[in-house]
Amino acid sequence: MPASIQPATVRSQPSRGVSFGQLLNIPNVLTLCRLVSIPIFLALLNKNHFTAALYLFTASALTDALDGSLARWFNWRTELGALLDPFADKLLLLSAFVALTFDDAIPGWLLGVVVIRDIVIVFGYFMLSFFSSERIPVRPSYLGKAATCFQLACVIGALARLGSIWSHGWYALLYATVAVNALSGLHYSYRGLVWLNSHEPEMFE
Repeated sequence: MPASIQPATVRSQPSRGVSFGQLLNIPNVLTLCRLVSIPIFLALLNKNHFTAALYLFTASALTDALDGSLARWFNWRTELGALLDPFADKLLLLSAFVALTFDDAIPGWLLGVVVIRDIVIVFGYFMLSFFSSERIPVRPSYLGKAATCFQLACVIGALARLGSIWSHGWYALLYATVAVNALSGLHYSYRGLVWLNSHEPEMFE
């Protein structure tokens, strides 16, 4: 009788998914640390430990610059980091602005400008994504980066004033922050309208 033919052993293909270790690279760990620092920062403000809150916020702001640089230099970019990093930034800044506004350290009109700008940008992004049915890449403009830097400077300046460390040029910083944030919101709106106009034929086919 003919020898029985054994079925060939099928080798399992290696998984191409992203491992847990790849997700928890150094930039993502720094972003998670920034998220964890938010309730600690708010607790320090609640206890009037303004100097400690200043140091913690400054360290968190530095991790924002560090994680982005590491992700670019060592090609450690991940989808998780692309989503988590801007979320952590906005949550940290908005938490600080709201808390400091309630402490009368930052005027309410500045908080209003910052919140309205963010609402316009987020709402505009989702509207463009809805009409185009595609994921639009997020590319911060130079004005957008400058607006974030001025917001960080305002929070640090407000904490320094509360801790009696610095007070000179405060109102100049406030007005400059309002101007840059307003210009940034207008610039993002203009970019969105230009993009929408270039995709209008596809949208209404």
